[in-house]
Order: sequence, then structure tokens, then C-alpha cells
Amino acid sequence: MRLLGALIAGGQSRRFGSDKAQAPVHGKPLLDHVIAALNPQVEAMVICGRHWSGLLYLPDRPEPDQGPLGGLCAALHHAREDGFDAVLTAGCDTLPVPDRLAGLLDYQSGVIRGQPLFGFWFASMTPMLDAWLADQPRRDMRGWIDHSGAHEVNCSIDFSNVNTREEYDRFIAPKGMTT
Repeated sequence: MRLLGALIAGGQSRRFGSDKAQAPVHGKPLLDHVIAALNPQVEAMVICGRHWSGLLYLPDRPEPDQGPLGGLCAALHHAREDGFDAVLTAGCDTLPVPDRLAGLLDYQSGVIRGQPLFGFWFASMTPMLDAWLADQPRRDMRGWIDHSGAHEVNCSIDFSNVNTREEYDRFIAPKGMTT
């Protein structure tokens, strides 16, 4: 199965106050840790909604500022056009990235409960997402998960989702990490 890795990274980091993808963790940007963890699990990687050195940039679809679904839609289109079977997604601000994410999600369309940007999506779902986005005033992941019939998998990993400075400080401090 050909898997495309897609980093969902189009947010504005308003609550963080600066570009959270660039927040230093062990001397390198947070997003670089996500990339390093997801990259061995996929054949190729793209980044959706922003530019990042070394990765193919995909603008959100059908237009900018569509939230995570705009990034997912762009990744699904790219996967379908380039012969990938599915897309494995991760957000730019959550660690750790589970090892063998596709296997954890049973190679079926689904997400990790409570961390919906860790997902597995078949490229064949592209027309379904296009149609849903064209018809939805509220474009949120929860609605898409329900509409698509994607399953949610429980995971015992203690995730750190860095949306605010306080969450970043809690993530860094107990681990004795350096910035």
C-alpha cells in the first residue's frame, strides 16, 4: 500500500502567539520532530497549508483558511493524482507521533480518539470530501469523521498538543527539555 504522509499545518497559531511549528524542542523546531517520526512510515511527505523547507507544499483546498479539512482535502487530491492509496495525517503541534500509525488505525479510514489529526484516509474518499466541503457551512473534523464513517481508535499514549504557551511550557518542563 502506497502511503502519503501529510502534515496538517495551516493554522495561524493565534493562541500560541507566534509560529508554534517553529517552537524549539531539543534545539530544533517542534514540526521537525513530527516530520522525523512520520517520515519512516510513508513513501513520501507533503505539508498542507504552509511552506516548510524540504517538503512539497500543498495549499488548502478548496480555498485557503479551511482549517484541517482544507489540508486533508489537498492531501487527498495529491494522493489520488500521484497514485497513492491512502494518506496518513499528523498535525504540526502534537507529539509523540505513534509508531506504525497506519497499523494502529487498522489500515482503515479513522483517527485516534481525542487526536483527530492523526488519521488514515483512503485517496478514494476525495470526491466524498469535496462534496461534503461544498455543502457544509461548518467545516470541522468531528463532522467529517461522522459523515465519512471513519472509526476512532483508543490510544494509551500521553499526547502533548501544543496550542498555547502554557501547554508548551507544560510539555517542556516535566521532561527537562531544553528549548
